[in-house]
Amino acid sequence: MTETINTESAEGPSGAAGRAAAIDQEPRIDGPDMPTAPVTERPAHSLSGGLGLLLAALGPLAGIGLIIGVVVGFDPGDQPAIGVTMIVLGALTILVSLFAWNGVKMVAPGEARVIQLFGRYVGTLRTDGLRWVNPLTSSTKISTRVRNHETATLKVNDANGSPIEIAAVVVWQVEDTAQAVFAVDDYEEFVTTQTETALRHIATHYPYEADGDTLSLRDNAVSITDRLSAEVEARVAAAGVTVIESRFTHLAYAPEIASAMLQRQQAGAIIAARKLIVEGACGMVEEAVSRISEGDFVDLDEERKAAMVSNLLVVLCGDRAPHPVVNAGSIYQ
Repeated sequence: MTETINTESAEGPSGAAGRAAAIDQEPRIDGPDMPTAPVTERPAHSLSGGLGLLLAALGPLAGIGLIIGVVVGFDPGDQPAIGVTMIVLGALTILVSLFAWNGVKMVAPGEARVIQLFGRYVGTLRTDGLRWVNPLTSSTKISTRVRNHETATLKVNDANGSPIEIAAVVVWQVEDTAQAVFAVDDYEEFVTTQTETALRHIATHYPYEADGDTLSLRDNAVSITDRLSAEVEARVAAAGVTVIESRFTHLAYAPEIASAMLQRQQAGAIIAARKLIVEGACGMVEEAVSRISEGDFVDLDEERKAAMVSNLLVVLCGDRAPHPVVNAGSIYQ
């Protein structure tokens, strides 16, 4: 029995009161005790990338021109050291210009550059466009866009011990780039593992379906996914990640009990329908007997009233169309 969850699930007529009554039964937010982050994000010092690009483009041309000018048009005469100095200066200009090119960083919208100097974190570039930083530094590109992570379909036991299948999608974003790079080994894998762990923890603390004010996975999906978001955020905060929202994408009983649970649900629906039919039929019969008695156009004793009530209930509550029988004699035959 497969069921796709509607994220706007109704909370029931006693939604707010029910959640208040069940608050003490909610699982605590469970997250690992992570060590303090070694660094936190701070902006890196940078200049406009146009200046670095200009130096990197014009520097080699100036150096080559200087060397060619010395070789072709310079006559050192009695001062050969001047020519050698100019050639060395031209070569250094070329090398410095090429070295300056290493400091030009391109930052696209929705991305950031984590800058390191000899292994030490010096800051993060978030301003999009061309930026120029210390050429001795290295950079790591990291995405700050909003991402989706959809878990695999997990098989767990709910609070009642019934095996269920559950999956969820978590919307998340890197908030602190320094923590994402330096606090964990692989922040994407970290988010994946912690999301599945939190989903298992939440699923085992709520029943699939419940009566009364008890929260259930099927009937209170919105409230429970809010709890899931809070737990996932507590777990991935060490990686500098923030959770925007989470939603169930799949919720169903496990195949081995799905058939039995479907029969139970069908039986409950049939009983509820029969109860509604009987209540309506009793009201109709009561109104019919009352009108006949008030009209005083037929005099019925208690036995005939009971027979009429019985016949009307059979006609109104039966699941098949009745076949009328015409009585050609008196009502006592």
